Amino acid sequence: MSEYHEPVMLQQCLDGLAIKPSGVYADLTFGGGGHTKAILEKLTDGRLFSFDQDQDAEANAETIDHPGFEFVQANFRYIKKYLKLYGVKQLDGVLADLGVSSHQFNKAERGFSTRFDAELDMRMDQNASLSAKQVINEYSEADLHKIFGLYGEVRNAKTLAAAIVSARNNNPINTIGELKAVLEKFAKRGRENKYYAQVFQALRIEVNEELKALEEVLLQMEEVIKPGGRLVVMSYHSLEDRLVKNYINKGKLDGHEEKDFYGNVLKPFKALTRKPVVADDEEVERNNRARSAKLRIAEKL
Repeated sequence: MSEYHEPVMLQQCLDGLAIKPSGVYADLTFGGGGHTKAILEKLTDGRLFSFDQDQDAEANAETIDHPGFEFVQANFRYIKKYLKLYGVKQLDGVLADLGVSSHQFNKAERGFSTRFDAELDMRMDQNASLSAKQVINEYSEADLHKIFGLYGEVRNAKTLAAAIVSARNNNPINTIGELKAVLEKFAKRGRENKYYAQVFQALRIEVNEELKALEEVLLQMEEVIKPGGRLVVMSYHSLEDRLVKNYINKGKLDGHEEKDFYGNVLKPFKALTRKPVVADDEEVERNNRARSAKLRIAEKL
C-alpha cells in the first residue's frame, strides 16, 4: 500500500457516495485499495466490486478480508458485463479516481515517468499489445501530430511529430532517454519537465485508450446506477473533466443537449456539485497528486 498513492479527497468521495450499509457499490480504480478499504468500513451486509486492469493491484486486493468484497481484474469499461456475471443489476453508487497511481509512476520499468530511463512502455494492463514504444516508432507523422495535439495539448505538435519520424528513420526510439533527447530540442528553457509531461500524457492516453474507456463507462452509468444512486468521479486533466462535466450536466459526452416537449434537458443525472470540488491547501501540501484533482458528484434521477 505504501507504494500506492494516498487517496485524494477521501472524505469528500465517501460523503459523495452517501454509503448505505447494505448498499452495492463499485470502485472503478482499485489501485492500492485506499478508497475500497474506506468504503468497506461503512458496509455491513453490502457489496463492493473493485476494478483494476493492472496486475500489480491484485496483490493488494488479496490482503482484504471482507465478505462483501470482490476484486475484478479488468478495465472498468467492462463494468456492465462483469456486474451481469455476478448477478448484479444496479448499483447504489460508483466511484472513479482516474489517472495514474504513484506506484505506476515510481516503478521505472513501467515507463510512465520521465524521472527514469527505461523502455517506453506505459501499459496499465501489462498484457495489452500496444506500448508507447510502438506508438513512437510505428505511428504515422499525421497520427503522432494528432495525439500530441489532442491528448497532450502540445503547442508545436506538428513540428515534434516530424522530428520524431526523422529521428526514428536513423535509429529506433526505444527508451525514455532516447525520446527525451528528441523532445529537449523543442521544450522551452526552464519548462522542460512540463513539456515532457504533456508528451508522456498524450502517449499514455493513446496506449491505454483512457478517454475512450472513460466515454464507454460513463455511457453505461445510466443503466448501472439505480435512481437516487450516486456517481462520484475524480479527474486530473481537462480532457477527462470535460467528458464528466458534459455527461452529468447535459447527458451527452459532446455537451449537446436534448430537450423534451417542455424544454427540460433530458439527462440521467443531477449534478450535486455546481463546480468541481478541489483539494484544500493542506491536502495539496501533503499530497502533490491532489493539486490537479477535480471531483464531481451526481445523483441518478
